[in-house]
Amino acid sequence: MAKSTVEYECSNCGYISPKWAGVCPSCGEWNTFSEKLKQKKSAKAEDHKANIAGLETSSEPQKLSEVETSEKSRFTSNIAELDRVLGGGFLHGAYILIGGEPGVGKSTLTLQIAKSNPGLKILYCAGEESAGQIKQRAQRLKVESENLLIFNETHIDKILEQAQSEQPDLLIVDSIQTVYRTELSSMPGSIQQVKECAALFQQLAKKKNITTIVIGHVTKEGDIAGPRVLEHMVDTVLQFEGDKNYTYRLLRSLKNRFGPAQEVGVFEMMEHGLSEVSNPSELFISDKTEGVSGNAVVCTMEGSRPLLIEVQALVTGSSYGTPQRTANGFDRNRLLLLLAVLEKRAGFNFSNHDVYLNIAGGFRLGDPAGDLGVCIALVSSLLDKAIQKQSAFIGEVGLGGEIRTVPHIEQRRKEASKLGFKQIVSPSGKGLEGVTYLRDAIKKAILN
Repeated sequence: MAKSTVEYECSNCGYISPKWAGVCPSCGEWNTFSEKLKQKKSAKAEDHKANIAGLETSSEPQKLSEVETSEKSRFTSNIAELDRVLGGGFLHGAYILIGGEPGVGKSTLTLQIAKSNPGLKILYCAGEESAGQIKQRAQRLKVESENLLIFNETHIDKILEQAQSEQPDLLIVDSIQTVYRTELSSMPGSIQQVKECAALFQQLAKKKNITTIVIGHVTKEGDIAGPRVLEHMVDTVLQFEGDKNYTYRLLRSLKNRFGPAQEVGVFEMMEHGLSEVSNPSELFISDKTEGVSGNAVVCTMEGSRPLLIEVQALVTGSSYGTPQRTANGFDRNRLLLLLAVLEKRAGFNFSNHDVYLNIAGGFRLGDPAGDLGVCIALVSSLLDKAIQKQSAFIGEVGLGGEIRTVPHIEQRRKEASKLGFKQIVSPSGKGLEGVTYLRDAIKKAILN
């Protein structure tokens, strides 16, 4: 007969303690421990569960020379931007995590895989919506695949059994926070449940060679909810980013064992779903602001893709004792640093002016190569003089006022030239004719 022991579990994070404590050492919450009985299972019972799940470990070690691989082991989604981020498509047996804020388009993207590739057999396990709700969305997206199977289930054992029975090309779990295992007493979405269910999906993907996509919620800080080990278990972590006030969406690979990390795919949210954007620079550049002071175009890199975006600056006389410094889509501390460089090294005084900086289109500019364009936009607005037409700016600004080189500069210049920019102001060196100091770039861009 199985013996029972007493242990204490935190209702907030699932931490297990042999003794009761007033504060949880894991999450720091007070009065969250509750008593529970833990039964020691016999070895036969554990073996039976493994057999039910169908994930028993019976494989033998292999020599590296005996392991068979195939370069043709990928299959595509026929969504070019998604395949680009994945490194060429899905790998058989890959384990993929997609995270993002509510409403950003995670479920829409996974449904559109069925639309773009109707030949794929997809098992869609829905824990957050009913089959009727999913069909309504599929009709709006015009998904007509006969190989899309909807399975309204959140019990992990039933999902594993169904996946092994159907043997789909792609298993989609929406979401990992809704799946649970009855052997655990904690609620679905708790750290224990997420960790256990994620481990079982990993075994399913690797041992049964079923490509698995799990959708994950994010916290208010933007991190994927649940234990950090979840991101270590999966092969690929994709982050879906986007501002609800804008229609564009960025799909970024934060981790990819089978392709380049930090690669980016760009989509636009339309009435019929997500539409691919083949030339993202067009989203962030407007021809309506040409000839207006304070607008500069910079070239940033998102993964291996160069993007041209517009920087807008407004410098106006301050009405208060302390001038305002506001940045939208740009690090405020970086803005303060560039203002100090402009005052010290280039002789432009911003101490009596309010400064407002905005990155057009809701984009967030974190690439140091955007420094030069930000400085040019600030000076242009201060002097109320427009920047030279068809000019783009590439370069990091140092504390000495020097223009420092940045990676992939030749690729950035080619992208700017392809979009019709005649004057590309960038650092000199390696056979490139450019500018060395910030004051030279200002003269070339504004004061000519």
